[in-house]
Amino acid sequence: MAAFQSAEELISSISKHCTFERLFVLIFLIAFALRFTALDLRIFHQDEAVHAWFAYNLLTQGNYVYDPVYHGPFLYYVTAGMFALFGDSDFVSRIIPALCGLLLLPLVYAIFRLGYLDKKQTLVAALFLAVSPEMVYFSRFLRNDIFIVFFTLLFLVALLYYFKKKSWEYAVFAGVAAGLGMCAKENMPIVLAIFGVYVLYLLWSRKLTLPLAWKKHFVLGAAVAVTLMALFYSSFGMHPEVLAHGWIDAIVHWTSMHSAQRIGGPPYTYLLLLALYDLPILILAVYGCWQFVRPRSFSRGKSDAEVPGDEGMNQWVEDSSEGLPEVSSGIQPDEISIQTPARPTLWLKAGNLLKRPEAPVTLDKKREFMRFCIWWFLLSLLAYAYIGEKVPWLALHQLLPMIFVAVYLMTDRKVVIAVLLSIFLIVTTVSLVFVPGDINEPIVQVQHSADVRTVTQWIEDTGSVAIVTDTYWPLPWYLRGTNATVKYYNKDADLNYLLDQDAGVLLYHDLESPDTIDGYTRHEMKQAYWFSVYEQMNRLVPYYFFRDGPVGSLNWAVFVKDAGQ
Repeated sequence: MAAFQSAEELISSISKHCTFERLFVLIFLIAFALRFTALDLRIFHQDEAVHAWFAYNLLTQGNYVYDPVYHGPFLYYVTAGMFALFGDSDFVSRIIPALCGLLLLPLVYAIFRLGYLDKKQTLVAALFLAVSPEMVYFSRFLRNDIFIVFFTLLFLVALLYYFKKKSWEYAVFAGVAAGLGMCAKENMPIVLAIFGVYVLYLLWSRKLTLPLAWKKHFVLGAAVAVTLMALFYSSFGMHPEVLAHGWIDAIVHWTSMHSAQRIGGPPYTYLLLLALYDLPILILAVYGCWQFVRPRSFSRGKSDAEVPGDEGMNQWVEDSSEGLPEVSSGIQPDEISIQTPARPTLWLKAGNLLKRPEAPVTLDKKREFMRFCIWWFLLSLLAYAYIGEKVPWLALHQLLPMIFVAVYLMTDRKVVIAVLLSIFLIVTTVSLVFVPGDINEPIVQVQHSADVRTVTQWIEDTGSVAIVTDTYWPLPWYLRGTNATVKYYNKDADLNYLLDQDAGVLLYHDLESPDTIDGYTRHEMKQAYWFSVYEQMNRLVPYYFFRDGPVGSLNWAVFVKDAGQ
């Protein structure tokens, strides 16, 4: 008995100290640790090296002109600004992406404060954002997509505040978020279209009313967005001609990439990635969708008013009661045979959805927010399933709404399940993010090898290099501050001429190099590598658990001058 009381007191003490605010702060600290610890542990990806190099040139030479191949200008200006403040390094390059990934959590808290999420939903959504392998990985990655995710959620919060406060300041915030998102990457219009169509639905269904000055507010927000876009895309006035043709160039380039499917895959590519890295969230999201639309027969005896998905049921029953016999004096109610009206069919419910109410409708904020998140999630899945360019970072734009769908109807049992499943996410995240060497993961697409650091050290030690190949990235970035002499040559350059240059290192593509060079030691080094799906087709289960097996690679033949030569 004493032991039982002791356990009960312990649980009571834990509950007393584990308040909502303390748990949220704890999750925030976990997110901070996962994003900023050893931020420069892994060598730059191909795209990261190019992005950092352009930002470095912007800072040191003032050179930048928008090119849709490398996406919007926001990344280059903020990264150059960070270089100016803290110096140019891998760590500094990734600070703003990590910060954007971290600040998603306070935005979730803002949605809670507005009443669209309850405490359990908020904590679990924050936990998923904090430990999701894909969310953490791309928060430590110098690409534009984590910026889009941040600006998407910021835009959503600004809209929700505007709908509540009806104030022009929040229209400006929405304009800032939309404008900077448009300056970050060309897929922001997909987000704006998904959000815009749902807002039109809310207005049509009279679930949302706008203030009398909404037109002025809209123009103000749009003006802010357009102004930001004009500043960034014109390189702050240095290249105003981009404003005339930049948007056309972007459409032409990305429609051609969609057709070419340079990095292609089946329509379900992103579902495979989500299942590989964020399977618990995907399962709970599918379950959340089912909970939202499930038939009333699965409601376990709840009343009509308590059953999610039966909005309008009570009103339908009241309307159907017209024409029933009236109870007159002298007649007992139990003497009248009343047939309970049949439940509305699916077609009748669908018809009711298409019928516009005559008066404004009281909004169930939590349920309507979840309806929007399901819409956002499904439309994102369809959009990126259709787009021909299948690159792993685009999964983020489907993962964000999926997390909100996963926390629908967060009961105590579902919270416990979500927390236990988060252990799986944390283990996957740690193995994905905190391994310093090469990893066999499809999320990295084409990743520079850790061997590049060894090659860079050889070049610095010998003081010079002759690069005899056009596959030399990321060496320009890693040799930018070195005193070593770096010279580039055509792959067909004469060997005797190269030897006359007395370079300490000769670097070739391994398939285009001599077998031996007198006075030099040959080393086979990986320049880049990639996950090979074809090598894993017959061993998917072992791969899922061990992440091993062959990889495809592009290799260098590195000739290092022998000591004393």
